[in-house]
Amino acid sequence: MSKLYIVPTPIGNLEDMTFRAIKVLKEADLILAEDTRTSAKLLKHFDIGTHMHSHHMHNEHKTVEGIIQRIQNGETIALISDAGTPAISDPGFLLTRACVEANIPVECLPGATAFVPALVNSGLPNDKFVFEGFLPDKKGRQTRFLALAEEPRTMIFYVSPHKLVKTLAEFIQYFGESRPVSVSRELSKLHEETFRGTATEVLEHFSKKEPKGEIVVVVGGFVGEGKVKKSKFSKDDDEE
Repeated sequence: MSKLYIVPTPIGNLEDMTFRAIKVLKEADLILAEDTRTSAKLLKHFDIGTHMHSHHMHNEHKTVEGIIQRIQNGETIALISDAGTPAISDPGFLLTRACVEANIPVECLPGATAFVPALVNSGLPNDKFVFEGFLPDKKGRQTRFLALAEEPRTMIFYVSPHKLVKTLAEFIQYFGESRPVSVSRELSKLHEETFRGTATEVLEHFSKKEPKGEIVVVVGGFVGEGKVKKSKFSKDDDEE
């Protein structure tokens, strides 16, 4: 039966690719890739000759209908992102929802997702957690921090390297200096690193050492440090 496969790909180490993922990608009629140039290297490494089409955040609204029609006409399509599991801070949600609404089978393979090893590596409670992904750049950023200031669950964020120091400073402002923080970068790659400490200690570390690579930040939940005041960084981020 034709269907949509959601196929995770390695976040760094190619040995994390599963046998099943390779089989699905080889047998699919079409692979939808976030960046075909990036994915071409992966497909070449595993000798996968399936044709690819580009499917990313800038064109997914326009292409979903055509993809649905192809699957309804009998094709099996696999969706991959540049790294990790599609739809987790990557394109994939819109297509998955459209397939569900059209009663098209959707099958997501288990596999690599950056926040899982970062959470486990952190040493912070992982029985309950909240995944926040990327914080808003401007509009809504302050509101989001205020909403999370007394979140009791462990929090997980994706942070760009050039925004890490600023974000750590904001953690201190909104969450307090002693809030436990774990920063994992380049997971599964040669220069993998996890640095743990209080928000202040982690900020000091990365203020001296320029952060590079893909970064996941895990922050301990609120345990009664006290109320958090409104940000001093700007008059009101939400007005921008």
